[in-house]
Amino acid sequence: MRSRVPARLFAAIICIAAVTGIGLELSNLLSQGNSVLTAVWILVRFFTILTNGLLAIVFANIALRGIRVLPPQVLAGSVSAIVLVGVVFALLLQDARPLAGASAAADFLLHKATPVLALIFWLVYAPKGRLAWRDPLDWSLYPLVYLIYALIRGHFEGIYAYPFIDVAANGWPQVLVTAVVIAVGFIGAGQLMVLLDRRLARRRSIQ
Repeated sequence: MRSRVPARLFAAIICIAAVTGIGLELSNLLSQGNSVLTAVWILVRFFTILTNGLLAIVFANIALRGIRVLPPQVLAGSVSAIVLVGVVFALLLQDARPLAGASAAADFLLHKATPVLALIFWLVYAPKGRLAWRDPLDWSLYPLVYLIYALIRGHFEGIYAYPFIDVAANGWPQVLVTAVVIAVGFIGAGQLMVLLDRRLARRRSIQ
């Protein structure tokens, strides 16, 4: 798979999309009268924001220093995490709140544009054949740590980042079942990513 768009330019576009989306959300919170520190504290409640921030760092590095600056596992892991953002949003959060203006633009950038663009980048530009079957288990540590953080924070603040992890509304059994289903799906998708990585590596070696 080839592209006429330079990898560094594509990476810069992804970084800008993530930063712009986060910036729009921050601006929206500031316009509501929140201080900068309060607005940032609210934003880091969300997996979407944290993952887009991670994505921005990863792709800023690629844009500035080239794709081989990062281990393939780091790139693939960040892509798998942002794809998780897109899939969970599409399945569980699509109609959670009405959006318009800057909020709608941020929603598009953070939940739709960055997952699709990051996956395309990985498919087209990432070196292939260097992922291991255990890698998805390593990648799953990030959403697991986030889940623990979100549950602890939600318990003390009384506000949960997402409805499906709201223990007060759903109860522990339902929250844990949902978390397990998402985890299994995430690891399974990661295994498919490794399989695709190996098949694309073989195809490139033949070419």
